Amino acid sequence: MTDKKILLQEKDIPTQWYNLMADLPTPLRPPLHPGTHQPLTPQELAPLFPEALIKQEMSADRWIDIPDEVREVYRLWRPSPLIRASRLEKALDTPAEIWFKWEGVSPAGSHKPNSAVPQAYYNAKEGVRRLTTETGAGQWGSSLAFACAQFGLKCTIYMVRVSFNQKPYRASMMRTWGAEVFASPSDKTDSGRAVLAEDPETNGSLGIAISEAVEDAVKHADAHYALGSVLNHVLIHQSVVGLEARKQLELADRRPDVLVGCVGGGSNFAGFAFPFLPEKIRGQSKVRLVAVEPSACPTLTRGRLAYDFGDTAGLTPLIRMHTLGSHFIPPGFHAGGLRYHGMAPMVSAAVEQGLCETIAVEQLETFKAGMLFTRTEGIMPAPEANHAIRGAIIEAERCKREGHREVIVMNLSGHGHMDMSAYDAYLGGKLVDVHYDEQALALSLSHLPEVK
Repeated sequence: MTDKKILLQEKDIPTQWYNLMADLPTPLRPPLHPGTHQPLTPQELAPLFPEALIKQEMSADRWIDIPDEVREVYRLWRPSPLIRASRLEKALDTPAEIWFKWEGVSPAGSHKPNSAVPQAYYNAKEGVRRLTTETGAGQWGSSLAFACAQFGLKCTIYMVRVSFNQKPYRASMMRTWGAEVFASPSDKTDSGRAVLAEDPETNGSLGIAISEAVEDAVKHADAHYALGSVLNHVLIHQSVVGLEARKQLELADRRPDVLVGCVGGGSNFAGFAFPFLPEKIRGQSKVRLVAVEPSACPTLTRGRLAYDFGDTAGLTPLIRMHTLGSHFIPPGFHAGGLRYHGMAPMVSAAVEQGLCETIAVEQLETFKAGMLFTRTEGIMPAPEANHAIRGAIIEAERCKREGHREVIVMNLSGHGHMDMSAYDAYLGGKLVDVHYDEQALALSLSHLPEVK
């Protein structure tokens, strides 16, 4: 089949999620209680998550059934298309084929509702009345606001201050779906007030916003916390992306040579790429998985693999992951969804076990890639997704040098319609590469918890 757009039908929406935990050659080390450093029990997670999500978080089952109520909401935009970027190929003069899985067709404009919807469903089913969360660029916050509206839940969102200022219409989108939104750090929580007392002009970070959302949830009996990346159950939900992509590539009679995705906390990369890993683990495939992160927040390429907190205040469990230290505050670049100090344990394990490759790229080169994609393929990507495009272009240029006709597939995780200030800055020559402070990174890593 040579079609440039591979579409599936509603009946092809996956009925089960895939869980890499069943196939990892070396199992993950368990999350630890932040006080005792002992393996976390399901009961200790109950103040934050409903029972169904706790079971998924700790599950080693390969397949987990998707509730009919979740699939019904998925039908609003799933299955998403797989499209061949033939005009981009021509512009690059590459012998490679470039395909992209287009997740910007969701109501919120990104892949994030794939997990927001089941999280809202399971909480509503358990009688929870309100969800709290953090958000960086606003993709997750808008997705959870949408999902809560589908199941009659209230929603409180702490949005990292630099992104709150850069992307005001993301907050407007969340409010339109009924959520309340606060710039983080805020004066609404003890952890937020403590950060503001130390640095009133801080840009904020996802670690700080997580602290606020967790504190809010545990202090109110009718509330739970929802996380948009990092944790196992989130990556499991996102596997609908890769499962659909596998079926679409089979229909196109293509076997991928390279899979590319951007990484911040790891959810969209894992959801897209992990369903292709079982064959690689069994030696039946040589597909390469390439995770692309920002040089300004290089969690995989410069971080340390260690137990660390997921938040700045130390309220969350300790998880073993690649981390820049929970006190690290990245500079304020426009891909706010990638400004997280840690990486999903399953992604960290896949990198540690040689299943995935990692590269870090600068802000300007990602926007240059995004502009080329917009002008050739007509879709304006989010700044986060521009990292995946840059990674795919790097691979396509390698194929040109080597004369290889490979199949490169990337996950285009969201649109940039709410990111026009970033594109304006780029077009006006005002966007610059930003770099983290080496001394600040060293100091942050020096505060890693001592875990035996």
